[in-house]
Amino acid sequence: MQHLNMQNQFKLIINGQSCLGESGELEIINPATAIVAAKCAQASIAQVNQAIEAAKQAFGSWQRSSHEERKSILNKIADGIEQHAETLAELIVVEQGKPLALAQMEVQGAIGWTRYTASLEMPVDIIEDSEQKRIERHYQPLGVVASITPWNWPLMIAVWHIMPALRAGNVVINKPSEFTPLATLKLCEIIQQEVPAGVISILVGKGDVGEVLSTHPDIAKVVFTGSTKTGQHIMSGAVKTLKHLTLELGGNDAGIVLPDADLDQIAKRIFNVAFLNAGQTCAALKRLYVHESQYDALAQKLADIANGQNVGDGMVAETTFGPVQNQMQYQKVKALIADALAQGAKALSGDQTVPEQGYFIAPTILTGLDESCRVVQEEQFGPVLPILKYSDIDDAIARANASEFGLGGSIWSSDLKAAQFYASQLQCGTVWVNTHAEIVPHAPFGGWKMSGLGAEFGLEGLLENTVGQTVHINKI
Repeated sequence: MQHLNMQNQFKLIINGQSCLGESGELEIINPATAIVAAKCAQASIAQVNQAIEAAKQAFGSWQRSSHEERKSILNKIADGIEQHAETLAELIVVEQGKPLALAQMEVQGAIGWTRYTASLEMPVDIIEDSEQKRIERHYQPLGVVASITPWNWPLMIAVWHIMPALRAGNVVINKPSEFTPLATLKLCEIIQQEVPAGVISILVGKGDVGEVLSTHPDIAKVVFTGSTKTGQHIMSGAVKTLKHLTLELGGNDAGIVLPDADLDQIAKRIFNVAFLNAGQTCAALKRLYVHESQYDALAQKLADIANGQNVGDGMVAETTFGPVQNQMQYQKVKALIADALAQGAKALSGDQTVPEQGYFIAPTILTGLDESCRVVQEEQFGPVLPILKYSDIDDAIARANASEFGLGGSIWSSDLKAAQFYASQLQCGTVWVNTHAEIVPHAPFGGWKMSGLGAEFGLEGLLENTVGQTVHINKI
């Protein structure tokens, strides 16, 4: 970590200025050691209100900036992320725990997403253009956007929230997770160098900060990624002022392996998408349904891959699998595994040696489960994959859909026509064939049912940061 200075307190940004927090400081725990790695300023409610007022004042001139100006600024921000890529990646490893190579991928994703967002054109839809009149549909910025981001992909998801909002002409106040604020603070420092004061602010704090952001009358929109329970609370707080909302919430994604699938081709891919970021990914594959003819064979292949992982500190070059990010989540995942084993499930992996310090759980493949098991019914958000047996594809589809969530789902097969047919029957916002959790900047992404509201990415995601305005022009 030669590039990092973890001794100084990490500061907030309000109205273009770095500042200390009026509510003391937060201790940031390295999940690989369970030891304090850094201290971060914690915002007071008065500072939240200051940031909102500064954002309101900045909005007028920022919304009048041209699309070309904002495109140029976003590309300069991408340049800044690129220049600080090494520092950002190391901060992610320290606060989130993922292996350095995966953190570097997160940084490169942030750069690519920023440049893609910069390239988007804001449309003007021509509804009518006759001799008598012209009707156009324009898309105007909303105002102050509150971005509340989670701890699993702290830099990437902050970019997903902030860049479309800025590109559309909004101003943004970000509240990162109190577990992982460091890389996002650095990101906002980079953004601040390119935008006027008040256009970007970052406030680190706990639930009280998020509460003000989701209820304050001067916040026009809240974009939130996190748990369904918190999303529901944010939605209830937004009702009084009818705020715009984009909510990317929980998921319990199912994958179904058809009996014709080539197990040698798909096993490593399934492992990677189920255990991406140690399973701490909203759209990771979280339940796997396998035909009875291939059940034992695929389960063993996945267990062999799991047992071959090198579990440890993400800064160690040999590490392929990092820790769970925080103690609360660690205890939840351990409890889910213990509950499954108590009900007769069998763990085919997960007993390799892991470091004694830190929140480490080896990747765990579970077989012999009942559908009612908590590890099947609940979103695990950790390094465990329940594998369930089916004999009839219609039954597998029904079981996959029997969830309150509807974020993503996948079908695995050598028959692409059949796979697409069955994928269309999955009740979720994104379906994949022979892959999962593959998210790209130009394809909209959002959940059904209790997995969220609205969409991110692509033109559809950009327009979520606007309000439509219809313009009628009479040609006199």
